Amino acid sequence: MLGYTLLPLFLLGLLSPNLFHLVSSQATVPPELFSPLTPQKVLATYKASPSLQWPQYTDGSGRWLFFPPRTWTSGFFPATLYALNTRRQLCGATDANQLGIADWVALGRANSRGLPLDAGGIGHDVGFISFPFVEELVVNPQNQTAKASINSLASALAARFDGKVGCTRSWDSSDPTDFQVIIDNMMNLEVLFVSADLTGNQDLKKIAISHALTTMNNHVRPDGSSWHVVEYNQTTGKVIRKRTAQGYSDNSTWARGQAWGIYGFANMHRLTGNPDFLSTSRRMANYFLDHLPQDGVVPWDFQAPLTPAPRPADSSAAALVSNALLLLAQQETDPGAKKQWTDAAIRILNSITRLAWKPQWQSLLSNGTVNWPANNYLTGIVYGDYYYIKAANELIKNNIVTCEGQWTSSRILGVFDVHS
Repeated sequence: MLGYTLLPLFLLGLLSPNLFHLVSSQATVPPELFSPLTPQKVLATYKASPSLQWPQYTDGSGRWLFFPPRTWTSGFFPATLYALNTRRQLCGATDANQLGIADWVALGRANSRGLPLDAGGIGHDVGFISFPFVEELVVNPQNQTAKASINSLASALAARFDGKVGCTRSWDSSDPTDFQVIIDNMMNLEVLFVSADLTGNQDLKKIAISHALTTMNNHVRPDGSSWHVVEYNQTTGKVIRKRTAQGYSDNSTWARGQAWGIYGFANMHRLTGNPDFLSTSRRMANYFLDHLPQDGVVPWDFQAPLTPAPRPADSSAAALVSNALLLLAQQETDPGAKKQWTDAAIRILNSITRLAWKPQWQSLLSNGTVNWPANNYLTGIVYGDYYYIKAANELIKNNIVTCEGQWTSSRILGVFDVHS
């Protein structure tokens, strides 16, 4: 059985003499993306979470470790609860998908209480903390608590901006003139746009655009790869050092950082329409795809040596870049470009699912690399699971697959450039 129920098989044969073979040989979307284990595991994690603690990563046996509010990852689990509400809205609740076992919005609201609303202890990562509050406004645009939370977090991020450097500060330093900016910070800029739309404060958008332009000029290498950290002299605004903190070397490309950049620049193009952001995202995406190993499994760093020990994967980078590529595809107007990025996202999802889907673990995925230099790898990671769930949502929302993981009729036609 091919599993394609949306077009009669005789019609596939009429559309093209080779289409029947092509459709039957087309790689499928991993069914694990739509597994009932996902809502079951997420609900179990919610119930097991200690008061005012959130999962960040697992131990080597797949058991979640929980951390206090002022941890940069604390917003991802409540955002995951909202992501399952999105899935239920897209697909409904059935015995098969198990999406009806909880009120995901109620759980998301409850799990968001106690999140920090300033930059103390989390710095620039207030953008990640804002995720569940932004999702709440999708559900209830009049929620005043969510609005106030977003505005507070955006103000905290804006306060870290320096006009001479042109960026928001990422990490604090004992040397006040050492202004450190990491590629990850591209993911925090959207909260400035959301708050600007809520308050009318357009200076917030200007800060985000300045940060993105400066990062584009100084973090991205000519070949499309990226540095993790760029240090500026705050007095002069000039670059004084480019290095890594979580990658293999100062001249290597840390895979998750590269994925943050692809997503961040694609998102900035979505928010501003600036074509330079789109071209930067494309260049970074091409580098990422060109340097994948033959098995398609995303390594923690593209230049990390293969010997003497096997090079660890990073399932979180794989899930993240899949979303980044799907977001990039949405920005493209050319059908061929849309297909290129979408197909790449699906290939990566297939590869990481084969390696890292672990039904027996509390997390959805194993084989995450939190921080290789700190010897923290081969774990589940909360943001890896979040982006794995979100990738499936995006595939459904963009009419690429059904809620059961089958190709839609438009996807079948679009893949092979068949026109009626």
